[in-house]
Amino acid sequence: MAPAPANRDDLKTRILPQMTLSEGSNPLTSPFPPLPKDLLPAEKAIRRFAVEGNAIVTGGAGVLGLEAARALLEHGAKGVSLFDVNPAQSQDAIDAVRSEFPSAKIIAKKVDVRDEQSVQNAVDESAEELGSVDVLLCFAGVVSCNHALDVALDEWRRTLDINTTGSWICAQAVARCMIRQGHGGSIVFTASISAHSVNFPQPQVSYNVSKGALLQLKNSLAAEWARYGIRVNSISPGYMDTILNEGEGLEEARRMWASRNPVGRMGQPSELTGAVVLLCSRAGRYINGADILVDGGGSVF
Repeated sequence: MAPAPANRDDLKTRILPQMTLSEGSNPLTSPFPPLPKDLLPAEKAIRRFAVEGNAIVTGGAGVLGLEAARALLEHGAKGVSLFDVNPAQSQDAIDAVRSEFPSAKIIAKKVDVRDEQSVQNAVDESAEELGSVDVLLCFAGVVSCNHALDVALDEWRRTLDINTTGSWICAQAVARCMIRQGHGGSIVFTASISAHSVNFPQPQVSYNVSKGALLQLKNSLAAEWARYGIRVNSISPGYMDTILNEGEGLEEARRMWASRNPVGRMGQPSELTGAVVLLCSRAGRYINGADILVDGGGSVF
């Protein structure tokens, strides 16, 4: 005789894990104490946007990753671990950052964000070498540009594996580390204007999907991990003037991207750093589950 079907409440109790919301008394989500009143205004401004602890930056040997790492160090981060599939190709640039911040600990690790075990090992090593992991910036990514009818399955999988699944693998490993540490932290994904609207004139279906998925991933993790003091947000850059948007055949596209933007140009890598610092600093304490568009207003059209 078949067992009687369980009722809905019984199923929820036995099978479905509960999403526990943080309580107001949770020290991991409580407001920071006010800044001392005797601080000078300039000192308060510095403290408001101070970045504490250490960061992991994926895609850390790339232009955007290095620029973001430099900004965190400028605002007080003690150390950074740069994850990259080929950090050696940017050794000179990494050494330059080390020279700029001689008192900071700057390490580089060869990591493929698609490899769960490699990521886990690199996160554990970074926590041991730096002393903690308090920030994760996900800049590792690839661009694929083909008409939808011509996209090969391997190309589709590679784009989503790096951009979306790679971000998830890194976030999960870092969140476990942050929970063990017991004092929370900040995770920032790099989405894109491509997560909000379809690119023009270039066809980028797999890229658009990979970035759109990051917005839902950000929302889901922001809801689940806030009680641990972990805030999860994203930035959505517009067309940035980097190596990914250079090369033969892109001249007309670059002209069109600029002409369709209210500011009339592409963005510079340094123009992403304000949003990054905000989300990783004291000033962003109550920002969770947000996406910040940094696109010169291009998305308003």
